[in-house]
Amino acid sequence: MMATASHDPSGTGFTGLSGEALVEVQRRIAALSPPAWHPAGRLLVVGGVFVAFARGQQGPGQAGDRAKVGAAATRGTIELAHVVADGVAGASYRPGYLAAREGAMIVTAARSLIALMDRLDEPIDVLLVDATGRDHERRCGLAVHAGAVLGVPTVGVTHRPLLAIGSDPDDAAGATSDLTLDGEVVGRWYRAVRGVRPVAVHAGWRTDVDTAVDVVAQVTGRARTPEPLRLARTAARVARAERG
Repeated sequence: MMATASHDPSGTGFTGLSGEALVEVQRRIAALSPPAWHPAGRLLVVGGVFVAFARGQQGPGQAGDRAKVGAAATRGTIELAHVVADGVAGASYRPGYLAAREGAMIVTAARSLIALMDRLDEPIDVLLVDATGRDHERRCGLAVHAGAVLGVPTVGVTHRPLLAIGSDPDDAAGATSDLTLDGEVVGRWYRAVRGVRPVAVHAGWRTDVDTAVDVVAQVTGRARTPEPLRLARTAARVARAERG
């Protein structure tokens, strides 16, 4: 699949989005019915995007906070490429409004990675975003929103759910358990390694819960975090440290 960086069925990107304007866009995206995407039984090229703000920052932050944004691509657990972009937060953090803070810089870094992988003739199949997907009051977390703007299937991966609830999975590699919101399964806990905490895997843009877990399982090795996100995080933190 050739990723299309200019596709935006939401009718808007992220610049200047906040408050009720963001809520309206989230509702509009959540109401869309794009065709479902499913892996075609092959080893995928999977991207991941991670934002690293300045060390020591606490609390919700504020508009103008500087960050480094890493984006990396793997086939399985093997790195293919990574990029790092400078980022500026668009707002402080509010639960359910992460798109206002990080959306623009995540899309910028993702577009750079998509363009690089297209030049390498290794187009991104699906993108992992460090954010929730349908686990959101309006069913449009940043993983969904970013996918709609980019025109790329997405999966959210977080340390914890936003609103969904569910019991921990069994203590076994590959174990899962459902995360539900208002009676709907919107994600799953996924435990990559026995004795290691699970991550929350979220259905995103054009992906259902089963597909989301399949993608994460394909690109997760011995670490808790899927490799595209782990490599993106490392690249962003190294760049942040070099900045001094």
